[in-house]
Amino acid sequence: MPLYKTIHHNSQTTVKIWKITESYKDLMESIDLKTRSLERVLGMKSEMHQLGFLSVRLLLKEFGYKDIKLHYDENGKPYLNDGKYISITHSFMFSAIIISDFEIGIDIEKQRDKIVKIASRFIAYESQYLIVEDIEYIKKLTVIWCIKESLYKLFAVPRLSFTQHTLVIPFTLEDQLTTVWIDYENIKHRFIANYFEFEGFTCAYVTSSNKNMSCH
Repeated sequence: MPLYKTIHHNSQTTVKIWKITESYKDLMESIDLKTRSLERVLGMKSEMHQLGFLSVRLLLKEFGYKDIKLHYDENGKPYLNDGKYISITHSFMFSAIIISDFEIGIDIEKQRDKIVKIASRFIAYESQYLIVEDIEYIKKLTVIWCIKESLYKLFAVPRLSFTQHTLVIPFTLEDQLTTVWIDYENIKHRFIANYFEFEGFTCAYVTSSNKNMSCH
């Protein structure tokens, strides 16, 4: 399938989402992988992970990059040769990349009831405004999870705790925008989180700037 969605957050930041409908064979034939990437994808036991990995390389291609331009640092954070910032995510049949002139993070998750069972692992302050009986409770938990995963990818500190170091300001699903904070080692960092729903999934991305957004 062609590109699913492109979001131009501003002139420095763009999100692209891919919906995976291709077979493993079709994806492999669509891209050129460097040796390390080929070894990684061949070593994956899950076909879903293979499809996610390969679709991310197709998204790179949409941005004008080859696989050889993508690297990972010692913390597993991706980066590009040209100094642009990049964040990557995939969940089931969707994958996404955000590329920016600034530090960014992105996450996609499927909306599932099972998130309630792990809520205590990632919410603390947020429990003050979340209502368990709310019909939108699952969706709001998923938004918070995606935002905090995005923060984790952006901040890239291994010991960052979702409950102790991050908080999401109260929001509604209609807002599609909220303020988020990281309070780490007595220093507070403020970010802007955008989020939206599609086909039973939630996507959130975190930036350090807040300008007009357009999508198609």
